[in-house]
Amino acid sequence: MLLLSLAAWAHTYHASILEMRFNPGKQRLEMALKVFTDDLEKDLSQNQPAPIRTDQLTRAQLDPLLLNLLRREVQFSIRPGAAALPLTLVGLQKESEAYWLYFTAPLPAATTGVTLRHQLLLALFPDQMNIVNLTANGQKQSFLFRNGEETQQLKW
Repeated sequence: MLLLSLAAWAHTYHASILEMRFNPGKQRLEMALKVFTDDLEKDLSQNQPAPIRTDQLTRAQLDPLLLNLLRREVQFSIRPGAAALPLTLVGLQKESEAYWLYFTAPLPAATTGVTLRHQLLLALFPDQMNIVNLTANGQKQSFLFRNGEETQQLKW
């Protein structure tokens, strides 16, 4: 019983943090997404025959699952209703209770903003908050995505 209480206490909120940087030299968005391991595994396990345990998978097995999750839950477009920009997973880093996922999205020349639909974990956790910090042209902006506020315009 005590172990169950400690586990519940250790993770009492649901949040992710997406650090985004516009790289004008490479004309792309460079991103780092931090998500709790247990939440990530719960999302990856949806519609799977058995629960996904990230520590039991090789990178060759895990990378396609992560990329599919990103493409489904974190979508960038040049304007509302436009096709999603392609995402490339470039790496990941495991911390004690979370993962950092590193990925990029190419942008057309002269892009001054994107539409972001960020619904990571919103279907699983009603209290989920997805925080986005955007750095572009020397300015930093922050955005909050949650149920009812899944899509926002990011301008720079």
